[in-house]
Amino acid sequence: MPGDRLTDEDRRHIAAGLAEGLGFAEIGRRLGRPASTVMREVTRNGGPDDYAAQRAQEATRQRARRHRQAKSPAPPVGDSSHGRDPQAVRNLTESFATLLEQQGMPRMTARVLACLYVTDSGTLTAAELVQRLRVSPASISQTVSFLEQQGLIRRERAPGGRRERYVIDDGLWVRSTLAAMHMNDALVAASQHAAETLVAETPAGARFGAAAEFLLLVNAALRQVMEQWQQNQADRDAGRQS
Repeated sequence: MPGDRLTDEDRRHIAAGLAEGLGFAEIGRRLGRPASTVMREVTRNGGPDDYAAQRAQEATRQRARRHRQAKSPAPPVGDSSHGRDPQAVRNLTESFATLLEQQGMPRMTARVLACLYVTDSGTLTAAELVQRLRVSPASISQTVSFLEQQGLIRRERAPGGRRERYVIDDGLWVRSTLAAMHMNDALVAASQHAAETLVAETPAGARFGAAAEFLLLVNAALRQVMEQWQQNQADRDAGRQS
């Protein structure tokens, strides 16, 4: 396909076409590729008089390898406070970010969230995130904007200070769970409507009805968990004050 990368076989066809004296347009037509693709491939690999399929294939592999190495993220900076082992903190941050990523979170979002979560203060500036994760300021800016929109972090600015700090707190999972409950409520309403529209006794209607019933049970359980959590928090606060 025109949008796919050239294969070893494609490169052999290009070399054969050049040996026949064919132009880029004709070679591209035979391959089903744009002439510009053939021209770039030949130009970057020795030109029409010195193009070799095997050498071009190996050069492409080397370029791809260098690109992957350049893009590989550096490990985050470890926190050595409280006598911690910086490498152990780095490993923890990476494994926690990987876990979040496996749950469906975008990679950069997971890395920023994990980096904030392992700090004692729960707060870092954009510059500190750039230093710890060794990524561009633009990547941090886009990611923290997304996290803020999701209610997972908030921005703070110290009185008289110019730098904003990004803050994560103990309410992260509470807010995340509340957001999930709101989404479940919307899905319940949509599923109930679908069941009525499709007729509950039909296979499709029954499918939506079962989904609504399940999600109602999930939210009921989550509400009990939230109530228990709030009670536990109140008991802890009372214990600190006594």
